[in-house]
Amino acid sequence: MNSTPHLLVCISGHGYGHVAQVAPVLNELSRLLPGLRLTLRTTIPEAHLRRRVTTEFRYISEATDFGMVMVSALEVQVEESMRAYAEFHADWSGRVKAEAAVIKELAPDLVLSDVAYLPLAGASQVGIPSIAMCSLNWADIFQYFCGAMPGAAEILQQIEQAYLQSEAFLRLLPAMPMPWLANQWTIGPVAQLGMNRRREINEKLGWTDQHKLVLVSMGGIATRLLVANWPRIPNMHWLVPADWLEGCEREDMLAFESIGMNFSDVLASCDILLTKPGYGAFTEAACNGIPVMYVRRNTWPEQDDLIAWLEQNGLCHKLEAEQVESGNFLEDLQHLLMQPRLGAVAASGARDAANYLATWLTDSLVQSASRHRS
Repeated sequence: MNSTPHLLVCISGHGYGHVAQVAPVLNELSRLLPGLRLTLRTTIPEAHLRRRVTTEFRYISEATDFGMVMVSALEVQVEESMRAYAEFHADWSGRVKAEAAVIKELAPDLVLSDVAYLPLAGASQVGIPSIAMCSLNWADIFQYFCGAMPGAAEILQQIEQAYLQSEAFLRLLPAMPMPWLANQWTIGPVAQLGMNRRREINEKLGWTDQHKLVLVSMGGIATRLLVANWPRIPNMHWLVPADWLEGCEREDMLAFESIGMNFSDVLASCDILLTKPGYGAFTEAACNGIPVMYVRRNTWPEQDDLIAWLEQNGLCHKLEAEQVESGNFLEDLQHLLMQPRLGAVAASGARDAANYLATWLTDSLVQSASRHRS
């Protein structure tokens, strides 16, 4: 019998926001439970996970959900998504049985899912407790996009039932309202806090305190903006993904990778973040005290709740998609730079979620020891 608990974590590959939620919780949990055995099951690249999760873990490259089929970070393919869900649920009982066998073989004491519902159903079938954690759930997202389509009602019922089979759904603020989830617990925002290393960046690049830095990030879903059209501003530099600079020779644009620092530290060191509404981007900016310029996603139901929260807790400004494409947002940028900085928002969610999980894991270990003695 192992003397340390084993946590299986299933992380959605639908963008890096799910890692932004899970990683701080796991880092805090590993401090509460030294020696905790972690298994991370996801299609998120292992290298990205190891940059975010500071404790050791076993990595299994395997998908347990797909969220929605996306054209880019800003656009959903609705018809393709419905077909994918119909295929995923065609033999739902068989899929759950297969998932249960996988979980039983991995033998965790607890399953944490952000926010796939299949592992919750599989864990329930083999009597292993599970916890869901996220700012959204795929039942509400699926209903929003596909709920009126033929066959959607049965699929929706199966998704909702799976979520309700978990011991609890940790609803991370800012979050969608989920009134049908009777097992939800609402807790504060989760965010990775970075270190302001702007002095190092300035020394490395030969800048002065007069230089401004705009970090551009659209999350983990492949998206490429036409940055060649963006305004040239004296003493202003753009930090963008390296592949965006192919064919674009701009001395004021740098590849994020060239800085050689982790994302959270770069974010905490920049003057503005330009992004789409997403949990990780918004909470990390607010909790690091960084102003945000954002372009709305096409009909993504979670975004209104994220935007409302950021407007109340951070400093932000909306751009239209046409402005980002054309680069016509110089006045907006200058206006935001002139605003006084706000204080950072407290990132209380990681501690609260970790405490909740630690209680479950400790209890499961005690119960396992009791069964072993019997």
